[in-house]
Amino acid sequence: MSVESVFPRLEPLLPRISKPVQYVGGELNATVKDWDAASVRWALMYPDAYEVGLPNQGVMILYEILNELPDVLAERTYAVWPDLEKLMREHGVPQFTVDAHRPVKAFDLMGISFATELGYTNMLTALDLAGIPIHAADRTEDDPIVVAGGHAAFNPEPIADFVDAAVLGDGEEAVLEITEIVKTWKAEGRPGGRDEVLTRLAETGGVYIPRFYDVEYLPDGRIQRVVPNRDRVPYRVFKRTTMDLDAWPYPKQPLVPLAESVHERMSVEIFRGCTRGCRFCQAGMITRPVRERSIEGIGAMVQRGLEATGFEEVGLLSLSSADHSEIAEITKGLADRYEGTNTGLSLPSTRVDAFNVDLANELSRNGRRSGLTFAPEGGSERMRRVINKMVSEEDLIRTVSAAFANGWRQVKLYFMCGLPTEEDEDVLQIAEMAKNVIRAGRQASGRNDIRCTISIGGFVPKPHTPFQWAAQCDPDTVDDRLKKLRDAVNSDRSLGRNIGMRYHDGKPSLIEGLLSRGDRRIGKVIEAVWRDGGRFDGWTEHFSYDRWTTKAAEALEPLGVDLAWFTSREREELEVLPWDHLDSGLDKEWLWADWQDALDEREQDDCRWTPCFDCGVCPAMGTDIEVGPTGRKLLPISPVGVGSPVKNPALTSG
Repeated sequence: MSVESVFPRLEPLLPRISKPVQYVGGELNATVKDWDAASVRWALMYPDAYEVGLPNQGVMILYEILNELPDVLAERTYAVWPDLEKLMREHGVPQFTVDAHRPVKAFDLMGISFATELGYTNMLTALDLAGIPIHAADRTEDDPIVVAGGHAAFNPEPIADFVDAAVLGDGEEAVLEITEIVKTWKAEGRPGGRDEVLTRLAETGGVYIPRFYDVEYLPDGRIQRVVPNRDRVPYRVFKRTTMDLDAWPYPKQPLVPLAESVHERMSVEIFRGCTRGCRFCQAGMITRPVRERSIEGIGAMVQRGLEATGFEEVGLLSLSSADHSEIAEITKGLADRYEGTNTGLSLPSTRVDAFNVDLANELSRNGRRSGLTFAPEGGSERMRRVINKMVSEEDLIRTVSAAFANGWRQVKLYFMCGLPTEEDEDVLQIAEMAKNVIRAGRQASGRNDIRCTISIGGFVPKPHTPFQWAAQCDPDTVDDRLKKLRDAVNSDRSLGRNIGMRYHDGKPSLIEGLLSRGDRRIGKVIEAVWRDGGRFDGWTEHFSYDRWTTKAAEALEPLGVDLAWFTSREREELEVLPWDHLDSGLDKEWLWADWQDALDEREQDDCRWTPCFDCGVCPAMGTDIEVGPTGRKLLPISPVGVGSPVKNPALTSG
């Protein structure tokens, strides 16, 4: 039976809100399919505003993969701003998709991709607006199966009350498997109801169903064990890993936003995974092993994406893009291919030791020359040993000097504050590094208009990293160190006026820490914050630290634990962590040994180019780390027709 669009009820509300264009849909390359022709229907949500959610690669990839199937339909939904939420509640308009404005409750599955834990309250808003019970235990066969994914899903315990399922790792093959299971169950007449279809998902070993596991606690508040509460359910759930990226060249038709978004570019993921071993970096740990896309595969995706979108910038994405074994050949090949077309290339933040001026020149050859971004992360040499970010200040100064000598004028440096074992002096050395960058830039360029921006975030210990046992630094200490740093930067006005400083106070980081390492008891906190008006907690103007601390105290005190117990307490080696039954491929004993190395300030080499350190991932995945180079080149493409970013001489000659 067809589902009606809610747009006739939504449209009269749009003139009364800010940025109404974000709710109307109809973007270039969006897909609207026949509802009745689909046997399985997905609503895919990024739990943040449209401008942040639309460029998200994960959602875009799954949207396209699902819609390529003839009998499957996928539409997108995003968090609505409080001004529209209020009107939707007043006028009875449910949470809707932007593609065909269908009510989310009508779909079979609701997939939510969490890049950060601060999106949890937005999930509850969407569920409530949709008319879906916020507690998974209260849902019936008529409600969508709510599936969490993304990096935050590697510890879904804080939202265990609200989601039906969680998928760890890559989604490409997982969504197809889930779709097939739901399709079969529906075709059989839904035997056994919701419980049966969730059991079938759990049986795969790669879909975690929180309700099928019981958590038992020790008298001191720690977890005693997590065990399945029924047959057919595995003790451990494994992460999904897409091994051959060339076989999954998505998105082929990237979405082009109607409203302004955070990334105005077409992006291609050039490889997945990282073996640098930065101890703070959850993304680098949980996405192992490294899987490179081939130079030909990248070239084909760039060409197809540019023709499909009209963007003039291509982002070459990965956790450390300059580490692709053929990055020089890729950038030169693309720069040659798009010579004279105003098609620029960009890399996200680049490692100092993987950067060179030739690479930077290729990136800026056809586009604009923007600033360079590096991430030393730790202010002092000692801190960089602790976090295993093996970059010396000499390397940085040598690199920026070469860049400034070749015409660059500004550099951005990323750091963290509140790292394990950190002292005030470690943070104050950030000021000295920034001043040395300005001095080196002036000397290399012969100019005084050199700029250096230092951007600093609060450190949050994350699951499945060597720092998962670490005590989190309290916000007052973080804020005090940042104040001292600002004073140190400004102590020499001749240099300080060329140094910009951006930082986040330590309070949101502490709450992110509560959510990232919490267990099921944190669900009560999330719900209480949401019921008290918590929305868009990743946005400074909407985040309320007092609300979170008050509700945490109210919810946790009767349970014998508190905010500090989950955040600023250091864990012991044998403590059962809330995510221990969720297998990221990493061996817990290896993570503990790396934590001890961090405390001893011992560095670990990149295992991509050195013997294996036995982290556990490659045997678990049945793979070896991919290394290049292949020696292949990106071939020039033949001239194409009107609308292509590559000119056809026959069409442009006089």
